[in-house]
Amino acid sequence: MAQEKKIGSVTYQEVTEEYFQKRGLRRHAAFWSLWSLGVAAVISGDFYGWNLGLDAGGFGGLLIATIVIAIMYYGLCFSIAEMSPALPHTGGAYSFARSAMGPWGGFITGLAENMEYVITPAVVVGAMGFLMHDIVKDLFNLSSEPWLNSPVTWWAIFYVLFVWINIVGIEATMRFTVVINIAALGILAFFFISVLVSGKFDTSLWSNIKPDVGASTFLPHGISGIFPAIPFAIWFFLAIEELPLAAEESHDPKRDVPRATIWGMTTLLVAGFLTLFLNSGVDGGAKDIGLSATPLFDGFKGVFGTGTAASLLALIGLTGLIASFHTIIYAYGRNTFSLSRAGYFPKWLSVTSVKRKTPHVALIAGGLVGYLLAVLIYELGKSGGKLAGQIVGALLYMAVFGAVISYAMQCLSFILLRVKLPNITRPYRSLVGVWGAGIAGIIALVSLVSLYANGDYRPGVYGTLIYFVLGILYFAIAGRHRLVLSPEEEFALTGGEHGHPETEGYGKTHVEEVQA
Repeated sequence: MAQEKKIGSVTYQEVTEEYFQKRGLRRHAAFWSLWSLGVAAVISGDFYGWNLGLDAGGFGGLLIATIVIAIMYYGLCFSIAEMSPALPHTGGAYSFARSAMGPWGGFITGLAENMEYVITPAVVVGAMGFLMHDIVKDLFNLSSEPWLNSPVTWWAIFYVLFVWINIVGIEATMRFTVVINIAALGILAFFFISVLVSGKFDTSLWSNIKPDVGASTFLPHGISGIFPAIPFAIWFFLAIEELPLAAEESHDPKRDVPRATIWGMTTLLVAGFLTLFLNSGVDGGAKDIGLSATPLFDGFKGVFGTGTAASLLALIGLTGLIASFHTIIYAYGRNTFSLSRAGYFPKWLSVTSVKRKTPHVALIAGGLVGYLLAVLIYELGKSGGKLAGQIVGALLYMAVFGAVISYAMQCLSFILLRVKLPNITRPYRSLVGVWGAGIAGIIALVSLVSLYANGDYRPGVYGTLIYFVLGILYFAIAGRHRLVLSPEEEFALTGGEHGHPETEGYGKTHVEEVQA
């Protein structure tokens, strides 16, 4: 490090061109890769997790929550679709907030999103492990519980395999993403058609949860049941906002990221509502599906009966979970990479492999944290006698905590960027503008409060809050004095004049203009 420059409450360390050479990415993604990346990141939400909202709020409570949350996500997605091509950096949400609210806003937003993306794979792999455990036990008629078929063992296998695929290179990552996304959507389509033609679909099963005193079968826990259902409604769409993280690996981010974001959101909206209506109308209906750790598996059993056929179909259905697990590993890798490259996180996390140009250190580090977190929650859940679905739900709530904070910050960033940087080039303009961002931001804050409405998952949310506060303290004490003029920082400090990786490349920073 040659010299330091203090700007406001933070300090920048000047780095050489070699610093960025060790932190390079490779462009590969086009529209279909990006659309697949966005949809695949979320599609597991149709395979599991969402169903716990049935137990929390009943069919009616989850339906209303899903409608409200869909409104939030469209407001968020339109805002992202405008900001991403205007600020085409791997930093994504951190980049938007950095230019809108300074380094503190950038760090808080980036940290919240990092928590979301590191915890979310732990949620997904939790369901993958429980599903594989049930499938293997069913197929081989196991009466005992061998350690090789333990969910913890399956989690380790899945983390090692899919972190490795992400390390192999952006080309392999995107090709696998497209294939696995199409397969996951195909499996959902097969399930939807199977339910409709089976003769076993029964709408009365939507309302088979015994209502509380004075409540209806549509809202068995009353209007108040809508609020604890909100985090599970979010699971239908959570992570579609990761697409801006691919900006520096996209051939044409200014054109493809906005289109992929909106089309991806619409794809997920259709899949989410079909899942809610059809999966809740088979097997044991809302009452039983609402407690399941493997709702799609139970849905298949409700259509085809128990036995080998249902187990094999559920094994195929694992595809949807793999799709999200794989793509969100990509997301936490790029989010960690961008924050580390700019000095907000320790810089060694952003080093990329010489040949493949992937952030292998960030990918491995995030995988270790996610795996250990899943094991910790699992062991705590077992000691407390919790069901598998409740363990998954606890992790889900923790992921949503980081997500809704980042959503509110991104919506605020959109509004502030319209005011502070009105003249930057905006290749795409949001169809819902400032009002859409404002409504989405308010819903995000309501969602944050709703996390405390369910006492079963409150301890996990408190733990996540403590980690969040510790992260902010780290930045206040040390991190803010170690920043680097990464593209996100240079863009913010020059009002959008510089910091465009697609035209300016890396390594040459305009220090003189920043100092001025």
